[in-house]
Amino acid sequence: MSERIFLSPPHMSGRERELVDEVFASNYVAPAGPMISRFEAAIGAVTGHAHVAALASGTAAIHLALRLIGVETGDEVWTSSLTFIGGVAPILYERAQPVFFDVSPDTWTMDVGLLTAAMDQAAKTGRLPRAVIPVDLYGQSCDLGAILALCARYDVPVIVDSAEAIGVRYKDRHAGKGALFAAYSFNGNKIVTSSGGGALASDDGALIERARMLSQQAREPAAHYEHEIYGYNYRLSALCAAVGVGQLEVLGERVARRRAIFEAYRAALGDLPGIGFMPEAAYGQANRWLSIVTLDEAQGAPSPERLRLALEAENIEARPVWKPMHMQPVFRDARRIGGAVSEKLFAGGLCLPSGTAMREDDLARIVAIVRAQWERGA
Repeated sequence: MSERIFLSPPHMSGRERELVDEVFASNYVAPAGPMISRFEAAIGAVTGHAHVAALASGTAAIHLALRLIGVETGDEVWTSSLTFIGGVAPILYERAQPVFFDVSPDTWTMDVGLLTAAMDQAAKTGRLPRAVIPVDLYGQSCDLGAILALCARYDVPVIVDSAEAIGVRYKDRHAGKGALFAAYSFNGNKIVTSSGGGALASDDGALIERARMLSQQAREPAAHYEHEIYGYNYRLSALCAAVGVGQLEVLGERVARRRAIFEAYRAALGDLPGIGFMPEAAYGQANRWLSIVTLDEAQGAPSPERLRLALEAENIEARPVWKPMHMQPVFRDARRIGGAVSEKLFAGGLCLPSGTAMREDDLARIVAIVRAQWERGA
C-alpha cells in the first residue's frame, strides 16, 4: 500500500521543538507563563486585534463570547447552516436557540440578503437575535462589512467564527477584524496548529481580560480560591502555545502553499465535465485551507462518494463538505432560513487533500486517480 495522504495534517516548521524546550526550561508547562502571552501577541500581530486570549479550542472561544455578551436561555443566536458543529454547540451550552441561515452560492458564506430580510422582520416583531455568528467557511471570509453594518443598525453583536480563517484577508484587513469578537482555531488539522487550541480576539481589552478570567475557573484575585461566578478550564497550555508561536512564524508560507495546491488542482482538473471549484469572494483573499471540488453527475462527473472511495482505495483521505446543521438530527427542531444552497453543496462537494507538506508527486498521484474516475465513465 502506498504511503497515506491525509486531508490536512500538521506541518511543523522545525522551530516548534526549540520553543517547547524553552517552555520546559522555564518550567511554565501549565496554562501560565510568558509563552502564552507571546502566542497571544503573535495572534494579535497577524489578525490586527488589540487583545487576544489563548484558549483550549475555537469552540471554547465562541462559548466565552456568548457568555460575555449575556446570552441566556431562550435567546436566538443566528448563524450559518453550512459549518462545523464546534462553532454551533456553544449556543446550546447557554440554552439558547440556534437559527440557521443558508449561504450564498458565490461565497459559500452567510447569505447577507437572507440575513437582511430576516433582521428587518425580526425588528418589526420585537424578536431580534441576541447575536449573529457568521462563519468564515473553509478559509474564506464572510462579507463582514455588510453584516456589521446591518447588525449595528439593530444593535446586535457580531461574533465571527473565523476558526478556519487564520491568514485570510477581508478587503484591507484580516478576517474577523472589526467584529466585537473573532474566534480562531489552531486544531491539528488547521493551516497552522498549536496541536489543539484556539483564541478569542477583540479590540475591547476589558472583554478579553474577562474572558481570561472565565477561562481559568473565574477565580477572584485573592490568596485563597474565591468564586463569585462560575467559569471553565479553557486556558491554553504553555506547551501548546509554544507550538503555535513556531507555526505562526511560517503562516505566510503555509497560506501561499495552500493557494498553490488549489490552483494546481484547478489547472489539472478544470477541463473535466461537471467539475467545479469553491469560488473566491471578490472582496478578499482566502487561505484555501481545503481545496474543494463540486461534482455534477448530470454533466458527467462521478458522485462525490464514488470519488472519495476511489481515493480511499489508494490510501488517500478525502472528505465530504460539511453536512448542514439544519440537516443534523440534533437540530431537527431548529428554525432555518433557506437551505437549498447548503444542501446542494453537501450533496455535490468533496474536500481533496490540501496539506502543505504534500510533494508534487503526491499531487500528481491524486490528480491521476481523480481523472481516472471520469475515464471510467458512469
